[in-house]
Amino acid sequence: MRMIEWQFPYTSQRMPVLASNIVATSQPLAAQAGLRMLLKGGNAVDAALAAAITLPVVEPTSNGIGSDAFALVWDGGKLHGLNASGRSPAAWTPERFAAASAMPNRGWDAITVPGCVSAWRALSEKFGKLPFADLFEPAIQYAHDGFLVSPTIARLWARQAPELEDQPGFRQAFLPKGRAPAAGELFRHPEQARTLRLIAQTCGESFYRGELAERMIAHCREHGGAMTLEDLARHSLDWVEPIHIDYRGYRIHEIPPNGQGIACLMALGMLEQFDMASLAPESAHSLHLQIEAMKLAFADAHEHIADAASMRVRTGALLDKSYLKERAKLIDPAKAADPGFGTPRGGTVYLTSADASGMMVSYIQSNFQGFGSGVVVPGTGISMQNRGIGFVLTPGHVNQVGPGKRPFHTIIPGFMTRAGQAVMGFGVMGGFMQAQGHTQMALRLVDHAQNPQAMIDAPRWRVETGPSVNIEEAMPAASVQELRERGHVITVADRFNTDFGRAQIILKTEGGYIGASEWRTDGQAVGF
Repeated sequence: MRMIEWQFPYTSQRMPVLASNIVATSQPLAAQAGLRMLLKGGNAVDAALAAAITLPVVEPTSNGIGSDAFALVWDGGKLHGLNASGRSPAAWTPERFAAASAMPNRGWDAITVPGCVSAWRALSEKFGKLPFADLFEPAIQYAHDGFLVSPTIARLWARQAPELEDQPGFRQAFLPKGRAPAAGELFRHPEQARTLRLIAQTCGESFYRGELAERMIAHCREHGGAMTLEDLARHSLDWVEPIHIDYRGYRIHEIPPNGQGIACLMALGMLEQFDMASLAPESAHSLHLQIEAMKLAFADAHEHIADAASMRVRTGALLDKSYLKERAKLIDPAKAADPGFGTPRGGTVYLTSADASGMMVSYIQSNFQGFGSGVVVPGTGISMQNRGIGFVLTPGHVNQVGPGKRPFHTIIPGFMTRAGQAVMGFGVMGGFMQAQGHTQMALRLVDHAQNPQAMIDAPRWRVETGPSVNIEEAMPAASVQELRERGHVITVADRFNTDFGRAQIILKTEGGYIGASEWRTDGQAVGF
């Protein structure tokens, strides 16, 4: 029999899932792990955690046990925010990086304290119904017995392998045959299974104060890193009040800084000054306004956003409607601009879940750049994020690298409410695409009443630097040409480019939910 080809040359059409209980994420086995918890009597938080714990096993190209995490949880009447991002080692003074031209993106000098294990425990303790250890069963099974690698994951694995194969521990953990596993190939990671058992048995203590912590720090010392056992033990997460903006009767919620979610809210505050509903969503004028608002929001975010303790500008000042109205006046309706910041007064996994009781979860965890730092702690399967790259080296900047500090973060979960009731859990994973993706999803729901699958399936844009904009090939050619005439430097991406993010959405509807998953990846929405 001839070997099958993992090519998908034809346009496909997914349908959303309509059910009383739903889990949606970027890898089917992880979505189904969450569904198993719901069928076992767990709630939406249990489902989200089982999916999150499974994702480092079945989608290691985007997250790991050494990731960071954020969450928004609707408990049926109130929205809760969780910031489980880690801080820099105490030895990360500016002087340590004085000879560098930019923050390292590989190795131990790219790694801040990982926070996702603490998020798993905190969410389970505060909201979960099932025993903590039960949430690990699917992930441990897939790590120990193996799973068949899905097509998009295989492609990303092979793409990253050449750059990372010489990073400490990477080859042994993720290239056991000297190469990335192919689509459909069985991949086993028994060391990862053992690590997950330890985390389950100790409720995460082993990761921050026990055997796993000691293994991480021994590896760090061996390779010249600065992190210590004290850095790990000092890690703490924060329950935070979500920030929001009201946009045409809806309230869009994000985690406050150090995350970039505020950029989405700022862009929406500017776009509220225009009649977006009167413009076709893929028309050149609509796209132009969205792109220009996003540029202005990012200019402010990159200047003012950092660890909340270091910021000199209040988030409320950045979200002030009068300030955003003034920023919107800088948008030239006929011409692309390269804006600076204002002065106001005063490659990630995403999942969402919902249950029949009304609980909804918007959750994200990430290594940042694919496998992250490339560092894998021997004998554990723990791949470490490279969140340190979120710092800058500019002296005096609010986001300058420093000890015990959180960097600017790209990963953001999104949530929408209306009149005090839950509407939608949503996210668009993918670096700086995330705030842009959130903005595009919000517009498509509020201004164009699109269903979740249509919102996800629609072509997207992504601002880069200056007038550069990447656009998906499905965008109407006439709109692309008109954007070029307005001064945008356009690059049209190929169909399977993953730079435009990977979205998951659950929308509350009368009697249940509508769940949708991303066609740009191997994702799935499942429910009952």
